[in-house]
Amino acid sequence: MRARPAALAATLVLLAPLAGCSSSTGSVDAAGMSAVTDRTLVISGSYEVHNLDPITASAVFTRLEVAETLVATDVDGTLVPGLATSWAVSEDQLTWTFQLRETATFHDGTDVDADAVTTALTRAHGTEGTPLATAPIAEVGGEGDTVVVTLTEPFASLPAVAADTTGQVLAAASYADDGSVTAVIGSGPYEVVEVTAPTSVLVTAAETWDGEAPAITDVMYQSVGRPEARALMARSGEADVVLGMDPTALAGLADAQDVTTLSVTLPRTVLLKVNTGDEVLGDVAVRQAISLTLDRTGMSEAVLLDPELAATQMLPASLAEWHDTDATPLDHDVEEAQRLLAEAGWAPGSDGILVKDGQRFTVTLRTFPDRSELPPLATAIQASLAGVGIDVEVLVGNSSEIPAAHADGSLDLALFTRNFALVPDPLVTLLTDLDPAGADWGAMGWQDAEVTAALGALADGATGDEAEAARATITATLQEELPLIPVAWYRQSAVISEAVSGLELDPFERSWRLSTATWTE
Repeated sequence: MRARPAALAATLVLLAPLAGCSSSTGSVDAAGMSAVTDRTLVISGSYEVHNLDPITASAVFTRLEVAETLVATDVDGTLVPGLATSWAVSEDQLTWTFQLRETATFHDGTDVDADAVTTALTRAHGTEGTPLATAPIAEVGGEGDTVVVTLTEPFASLPAVAADTTGQVLAAASYADDGSVTAVIGSGPYEVVEVTAPTSVLVTAAETWDGEAPAITDVMYQSVGRPEARALMARSGEADVVLGMDPTALAGLADAQDVTTLSVTLPRTVLLKVNTGDEVLGDVAVRQAISLTLDRTGMSEAVLLDPELAATQMLPASLAEWHDTDATPLDHDVEEAQRLLAEAGWAPGSDGILVKDGQRFTVTLRTFPDRSELPPLATAIQASLAGVGIDVEVLVGNSSEIPAAHADGSLDLALFTRNFALVPDPLVTLLTDLDPAGADWGAMGWQDAEVTAALGALADGATGDEAEAARATITATLQEELPLIPVAWYRQSAVISEAVSGLELDPFERSWRLSTATWTE
């Protein structure tokens, strides 16, 4: 089948420098390696495991199906039962009641109950930056198999927020006396055997699981930072599942033997954030002109190696309710861009840079290298805007510089990626990003009364035609006003050994769905 464990151990030690790991954490320790056999599914991905706390562990333990959340999702983003088999809201929309799965049991043999859920949701709600922290929760409580969440105001997206991985539910024994997480004792199909931070997690099928037993009983996740290193593991057969393959690394595996590739479009978009509070960029005609200069198809083909990822609107087709199939696509039309700029009063100066009332059209564009495609896309945008006389200085720095520049008002343009499924309902992210006060990773200096009202109606529980009309208002206004200019969508790709079947990629990245996989040999 595959060489285990000696060849794997050698490969991981060799790859550790490539992954950017320190020498003290560059390989799996002897105890972990001794448990890796020919029947251990080895997964290689970019996520590091810095600690065990669900709030900061990058969802690794839900992806490995160790821990569960109150609500789950299917691959379409539809909410489905997780630990809760059902949920309902009171007539005044202020009290939500969740009924837990009666047979759910933690890996230490204790029952999943309302107390465990209360601890998990209360911790997440009390931690700034989590989706649950933005929910108007007054209290979480209940008894036995019934969980009751009381709100201060209606919030129809509560079940979707309860599906966020920061609210994964752990057994009481997972916590130290001070409330910190010292062990991950979940209730899913797999239980933790060993964690070697930040590089690896070893899990095995849990005897306490109340569902169908996984066909693949042992799994090891290995964090390998650089995609070319993960590609080497895929080519050599030292990993059965290699996640997060960038286009270049994926192209290099075109001739690899005994592997297949799975791909899925993610609900994530590369966005050009515009300071619409600026005197120049506040002109919608100028923003439309900037958008028209962008050859999205060419940029997507050159940088992402996939022209189909050119964004025609902000929300991709993977978000079916929010993607407007009838919208006029964002286009590339330099002549129309020049016409709009001329109508707005901008004319070429002696050096070709646009000038209006003595002011040169000069802006800065901030981005960061954490995602390798961002700097080259920023350079392409710089060239596109130069073609119509807009002088752009590209600043590649830390991602933290974008919210800092937003806060002090110095930001002109910023290029980054935005995940609209941090929770399964994009509304939760949009409520933050389109807040009239602005948002670090959302609009700046822009607000629209109709959009604010439409967001409020959805948050209050609008359904049917009312909800459809509200979403249409939001998407149409964003397409016209462009406070955030869409550039490209994302495709998640994974390389799978032909020894494995039954895997399905989750576009919402909550689970690797390992419990449905089987060996083909």
